[in-house]
Amino acid sequence: MTKIAVVPGSFDPITMGHLDIVKRASSIFDEVKVVVMNNSSKNPLFDVDERMALIAEVTKTIPNVTVDSFAGLLIDYAVEAEANAIIRGLRAVSDFEYEMQITSMNRFLNENIETLFMVSNNQYSFLSSSIVKEVAKYQGKISGLVPEAVEKALIEKFK
Repeated sequence: MTKIAVVPGSFDPITMGHLDIVKRASSIFDEVKVVVMNNSSKNPLFDVDERMALIAEVTKTIPNVTVDSFAGLLIDYAVEAEANAIIRGLRAVSDFEYEMQITSMNRFLNENIETLFMVSNNQYSFLSSSIVKEVAKYQGKISGLVPEAVEKALIEKFK
């Protein structure tokens, strides 16, 4: 049986923390689907296609990773993708409460798909897309926080 994991997020943009989680998941699962969730309540800097292209670029050397997008409930995507698991990254204890609520609802909706938490590497525990965008907006140093392709895209967006 093929083990398929879904790594969901807004990825606006993908950071080194996200990429670390994707790489680690790819070493455990046969297939990893990075899915850009289209959250209508957020006002993203990059549109869905741009985010997908950036993710595809930075994961192109990981053969078992694919990129997709979805606008509905994550659990519905996971069912469609025939996923066994949803992978969620945790940076700090503060993430846990929010993630636990989502996990509990997903479990209520479909108890056959597990949610697994991966704790971020310490070097990325402070990192978020929001903070990267804020620093990039004011031409601060973001190298090492995002892959090179993302850094270039952010510089271009804020010109």
